[in-house]
Order: sequence, then structure tokens, then C-alpha cells
Amino acid sequence: MPTHHSRTTKLDLRLSPEAKARLNAAAQERHQSLSQFVLTSALDRADETLAGRPRFALDADRWTDFLSALDAPPRVLPRLERLFREPTPFETHASA
Repeated sequence: MPTHHSRTTKLDLRLSPEAKARLNAAAQERHQSLSQFVLTSALDRADETLAGRPRFALDADRWTDFLSALDAPPRVLPRLERLFREPTPFETHASA
């Protein structure tokens, strides 16, 4: 989720009445204003797009955090361990 910074610039957007109605309906479904819905959706899509880049840059603090995360021991996830111990649907049907 994006961090909230002060909003000092404006983005104008031209769209059809049908597109605006769809966006309004979606915003109402999420209990957000139209502006907040469009901004959040656009930033989520931007993050998805940028995550696919083969290279990215980190500032010094984030690089240190990244290295720390890589060096940290793996977390124990009991539910995941239990899942791996259970037979898969293929194993269950194969024995029948």
C-alpha cells in the first residue's frame, strides 16, 4: 500500500461518462472517494508494472534492510509445515 504524502500536484483525466460511472461504482463498493479509488488503483498497478523490471535501485537504508532480510534466518510457519506434511489430492486419489 502506498504511503500517504502531502498532495501538491494535480492530474487531469478525460474519460467517457460510462468509464466514470464504472469507476464511481467501484469506488462506492470500496467505500472510497472516486479520487482515492483512482489514485490507489493506479499506484497499485504502477507497483505491479515496476516490480517486473529486471533492475531496480535502492537507497542506502533500503539496501541495508534488504541485506538484513536476506541474512535473517527463515521464519517457522507451522501452518505451511503442516500443509507440506498432508497428502496432495493426487496422492490421495492415486492410492484409491
